[in-house]
Amino acid sequence: MSARAALRSATAAKHDAVDTAFGRFDLSDRASYGQFLTTHARVLPAVERALAACPALPTFGPRAALLRADLEALGLSIPQILAVADPQSEAAAFGALYVIEGSRLGGAMLAKQVAPPLPRAYLSAIHQPGGWRAFGDRLDRAELEGGPGWLDGAVAAAAATFDLYLEAAEAA
Repeated sequence: MSARAALRSATAAKHDAVDTAFGRFDLSDRASYGQFLTTHARVLPAVERALAACPALPTFGPRAALLRADLEALGLSIPQILAVADPQSEAAAFGALYVIEGSRLGGAMLAKQVAPPLPRAYLSAIHQPGGWRAFGDRLDRAELEGGPGWLDGAVAAAAATFDLYLEAAEAA
């Protein structure tokens, strides 16, 4: 089983819980959409900042600036950001990156629900063609190179990242 498939399987329940928690936001309604973006802004900038210091990770396109721009276009400010610990290993960094890169896939579908003329730069920041597959290939190589216990570290970090999003959504 690939590392990506193992991460997907091991974190499926947490992913579903996050989807359910965020599913209550109506992206066609300005106020509800603003709350959706504000909730994301409590987590994403801190996770991206923590991952930026991990040289073993493949290059990824940060989206915090796009999220901030969408919030500003709605007249909203950046909320208090949740505390995010720096990854303690390469595996942990890959696990957290798996969650935020995977969210781009969902963002592409969610962007279609955003009513014009509401801003949607954050949700529209999708992977380039083949980008998700390339990330999965790099994830698989990292797991093979990482040896025993690597996948456990990645799963734990992915689960913790999903938990941050769930905490933010439940507080909204």
